[in-house]
Amino acid sequence: MSGVKELGYVVYEVSDLADWEHFAVELLGMRFGEKTDGGFTLRTDEKAHRWIVTGGPADDLVATGYEVSDAAALDALVDKVRAAGVEVTEGDDALAAARKVERVFVTADPMGNRVELVTGLADAATPFESPKLLGGFVTGAGGAGHQVLLAHGVSREEYLHFYIDLLGFKVSDVIVEELAPGVVADLIFLHCNGRHHTVAFGDLPSPKKTHHFMVEVTDIRDVGLAYDRCMDARQPFEMTLGMHPNDHMFSFYVHTPSGFSVEYGWGGLIIDDATWEVKTLDKLHSWGHRPPGVVAGLLAAAPAPNGKDH
Repeated sequence: MSGVKELGYVVYEVSDLADWEHFAVELLGMRFGEKTDGGFTLRTDEKAHRWIVTGGPADDLVATGYEVSDAAALDALVDKVRAAGVEVTEGDDALAAARKVERVFVTADPMGNRVELVTGLADAATPFESPKLLGGFVTGAGGAGHQVLLAHGVSREEYLHFYIDLLGFKVSDVIVEELAPGVVADLIFLHCNGRHHTVAFGDLPSPKKTHHFMVEVTDIRDVGLAYDRCMDARQPFEMTLGMHPNDHMFSFYVHTPSGFSVEYGWGGLIIDDATWEVKTLDKLHSWGHRPPGVVAGLLAAAPAPNGKDH
């Protein structure tokens, strides 16, 4: 597959750095990377960082770093994007050093999301270890994880042209579900490696650029342990435990201190492009993934074991 090979890192601007450090390290099990001039970095594997957190009022995604295999492939990709009339500028040495990459070019997708095309994301000086995890995070050839971004009225044709025709992504599948009369969720999922999707898009009712970022763990028990840590910390949930029908991810969704969510999952499907067939599904969830308020109401309404009301 030509073009982007994986999601290397994401950059978030957040209003409460201390809350974010506690959330990511103590609840999710990430490892603190290093302090920066404006914030800090987070590790989920041997790389120097996968998340870059900076202080500021946005409480949203500010950049995505997509890695390309080598310098020649990066030059070819930049030429292709420029030939399509999309502005691309080369980042200076300071930006490359901050991102810990060999080279970086900066552009934007049709929604205005900053996209950094990079090569040579550096390894950290020490192995990845997390006292919170029994296993580790799934990265490697699948990259840092996946994210779901908001289309904000930009046509599917326009953003697919950028991500598929220019960056080299492929469609995994589509989910269209009527959530309520006249309310339809319509999401499209794209991959650039074996991970079922690296990025997905939908016109969801949110002012933010991102709906969620997904991190995947190697041990299913770590999903339960993280679920309990978030519950005990009274971290607000978006959805309880459940599974998706397309990528088969067993996961829950918890709100970050910035308001968007993290999906914390296990068991994601790996795509083989030689045999994969694109389908349109009619459900976002195979089971579970219920709003916490609904679950709380059902549990409160359940009869006591002796048959008497609570």
